[in-house]
Amino acid sequence: MAIELSGKVAIVTGAGGGLGREHALALAARGAKVVVNDLGGGRDGSGGSASAAEKVVEEIVAFGGEGIANGASVTDYAAVKAMVAEATKKWGRVDILVNNAGILRDKTFSKMEIADFRAVLDVHLMGAVHCTKAAWEIMRTQNYGRIVLTTSSTGLYGNFGQSNYGAAKMALVGLMQTLSLEGAKHNIHVNCLAPTAATRMTEGLMAAEVLARLKPGAVSPVVVYLASEAAPTRAILCAGAGSFERAYITLTPGAFIGTGKDAADQIAAKIEAISNRKGDIVPDSAMDQGSIEITNAQKAG
Repeated sequence: MAIELSGKVAIVTGAGGGLGREHALALAARGAKVVVNDLGGGRDGSGGSASAAEKVVEEIVAFGGEGIANGASVTDYAAVKAMVAEATKKWGRVDILVNNAGILRDKTFSKMEIADFRAVLDVHLMGAVHCTKAAWEIMRTQNYGRIVLTTSSTGLYGNFGQSNYGAAKMALVGLMQTLSLEGAKHNIHVNCLAPTAATRMTEGLMAAEVLARLKPGAVSPVVVYLASEAAPTRAILCAGAGSFERAYITLTPGAFIGTGKDAADQIAAKIEAISNRKGDIVPDSAMDQGSIEITNAQKAG
């Protein structure tokens, strides 16, 4: 059955180009009314212009869709709240939030200034927090919401020269884990997307022939799915070049060692047993770790 988003209202941040533009167009093509948000700055976050967002709205209107442009910086909570208020005033609700806005300030950790670390966290992490917080009560009240947080393989697995970006992107996974639990009874589904795509954010990071396969539009089908009523919650979906995967954070069964004076030495001796993934689980909540540890201790007597 085809996914239908008619009557739904979506906000997509960082939607003036690249992945965000494709997400906005894909949602609008399925019938969603879309707030196209983009500060219009450089990939390092400098500058700003609403023209990029306005051009995307023109594309949406051209094929019969509805959209409005918004130039708020996601780092400005007051501006974000005003953006959400504008959407609700015009269309009466907010159903879908795609947190896509981001910047890059790549350097090795030894050469990175604290200001550059903080700037990336402010856009990726706090920008998503601002937008989600601004829309959260609306979604709770209407008993419906679909939130997409944009994580990255850099956060999940690491990438040289991107400690700030990786820290921010993994933090979004942690945000998803808790928000999905808190939103469950209000029919708010929260998921993460880890995209691989050729955009200005990836210029210079991959070979030209590889980038040619990584069209941003190849990622957007995941956003359409995660924006739909059929969306799961608490999933980390990965996408690139027409391939789709799912990432998990798992926990091994572990091994009981005790608290004796030689505990550190025993950990060193038994690290392979501790690391053995046979029987590992995807925890439902933070409590599962403690449950495994208490069970292991009880079994050991």
